Amino acid sequence: MAERAPVSERLIVLKSSREIALLREAGRIAAEALQETAQAVAPGITTAELDRIAEAAIRRRGGVPSFLNLYGFPASICTSINDEIVHGIPSLRRVLKAGDLVKIDLGAQYRGYHADTAVTVPVGEVSPEAQALIAVTSAALWAGIRAAVAGNRVRDISAAIEACVRAHGPYGIVRQYVGHGIGREFHEPPQVPNYLDPQRAVMTLLKPGLVLAIEPMVNLGGWQTKQRPGDRWTVVTADGSLSAHFEHTVAVTASGPEVLTLRPGEAGR
Repeated sequence: MAERAPVSERLIVLKSSREIALLREAGRIAAEALQETAQAVAPGITTAELDRIAEAAIRRRGGVPSFLNLYGFPASICTSINDEIVHGIPSLRRVLKAGDLVKIDLGAQYRGYHADTAVTVPVGEVSPEAQALIAVTSAALWAGIRAAVAGNRVRDISAAIEACVRAHGPYGIVRQYVGHGIGREFHEPPQVPNYLDPQRAVMTLLKPGLVLAIEPMVNLGGWQTKQRPGDRWTVVTADGSLSAHFEHTVAVTASGPEVLTLRPGEAGR
């Protein structure tokens, strides 16, 4: 679940090896639950049914859904379709159809520690433009992860994501919502923008024990967003263009970034 930017920075808390072990377990639960939910995506299924599958998958593995009642959010996952970027609310009225892009964003808590992860899933056959958008956004996530190295700074993650997206075309990189630190609190400092913002000195040094949710959100059109009228949650592209979203929870270690939410069979890149 993306954090809105900007907010005042609070104290950054580095995690101990014991805490990383708990976060690793939260990440495993989140990854397996997300994979189970994504595999259920098909034309005709409702987003409410995806939410039911996700909650059951999290609880069956000994976790608790992080999103449920977080800031008042009414579901266990966010399901955002097509021009919806993030924070879409599952509903019995939202039925997936062939050609849709559905973004599934899921959080799991284990013994008080949270993990956050997201994937964009094509529903049936989608357009070549949608396929390319998915590929670029996924590649941008991994570019950001590779930059999450001790001794780098948050701005290096932002720069890597932006450079990857820009290399593939004139996509819009969402600015109003960003990645974030994560641990005992779902949203912790530092914020992790997906582009280099000259107005924000994102100079936080990456040290072993820092855990981040890195989550590029990329649009086929412009970067501008708006909230859906009458819905204080769902964020959509201002121009109605398609959007994609990928996310992993990543621990900075002395030997390099460790992806805590790697899904079964997913190869790190």
